[in-house]
Amino acid sequence: MYSLQNSFDRFGYHGVYPCPICRLGQIQAMPLMEALACESCRHIFTADLERQLLKMTDRQPPLTWHWNGKTWVGAHLEGVKWGWVAGIFAVAFVILPPTLIGLSAYTFPPDPNSHLSWLPTVWTGLTFVSHLTIILWLVMEFYQFPLGVYLRVRRQQLFNR
Repeated sequence: MYSLQNSFDRFGYHGVYPCPICRLGQIQAMPLMEALACESCRHIFTADLERQLLKMTDRQPPLTWHWNGKTWVGAHLEGVKWGWVAGIFAVAFVILPPTLIGLSAYTFPPDPNSHLSWLPTVWTGLTFVSHLTIILWLVMEFYQFPLGVYLRVRRQQLFNR
């Protein structure tokens, strides 16, 4: 009888798997250890082979991924639940300040003949970009996404072709 389990590759210490963090490198077992490491981003992982889980051990609390036979699914923190409230706060942090600045510039417009009549528009755009950058930076720090490693590996792939 053909089972669904046989159609997938089981996760184990013997294989080489894509890195769930940088998504460019490969993780494989470290010699003489029950741990896995990525060759690109240098993160260390431990495996729960029974539940097909991978935990990033060089972070507290550790991120956890589940192997579905082809790719890693989810980046969940143990004991941390992200809800819709955090998303609302992030969107409000990005949208509300530029809206207030733009609304005040629209309500009290500068003199069109002045040298700095462009400043409210630029200030509104800079406020949006800076608040969006803060949220993206926090998400990258939270999930430990190695942007420098990602860009370095992509550059190497581009020039090696």
